[in-house]
Amino acid sequence: MMKVTQHLWFENDMEAAIGFYTSLIPGSSIHWISGLPADSPSGPAGSVKIAAFTLGDQRYMAIEAGPLDPFNHSFSIIVECETQAEIDRLWDALKEGGSTEQCGWLRDRWGLSWQITPRRLGELMSDPDRGKAKRVAEAMLKMVKFDIAGLEAAARG
Repeated sequence: MMKVTQHLWFENDMEAAIGFYTSLIPGSSIHWISGLPADSPSGPAGSVKIAAFTLGDQRYMAIEAGPLDPFNHSFSIIVECETQAEIDRLWDALKEGGSTEQCGWLRDRWGLSWQITPRRLGELMSDPDRGKAKRVAEAMLKMVKFDIAGLEAAARG
């Protein structure tokens, strides 16, 4: 079977970023970090760092090699949470030094986009009662950080 790995390019501070990310998501770890021993197109020996890590059940590689393209909404990490406490913990940690957006989106201090979502949202949005799903969608569109109780209340009407 083929292995698929997401790759992130950091202008700087890669080690701090992946250390922070792996501290937040249970089951995460940094596998290795190294500097490239030879000169590269991005700079002299040691100026480029690469790393391998996992967040939950997802594999990532990262590189710190100076400016290229900044992170944008074309790539985001979605974390599906079981409880409001999990949402609150991740939201508060990731928004520090970053910015929040509508519908559970935020950007962390490195500019990476995250979607912190409750598992329950998917269940409510796929409910066969389309009126219920519509009420949930309307409530969701008004939220910045997701509130499970608010989504449940919208589902009940």
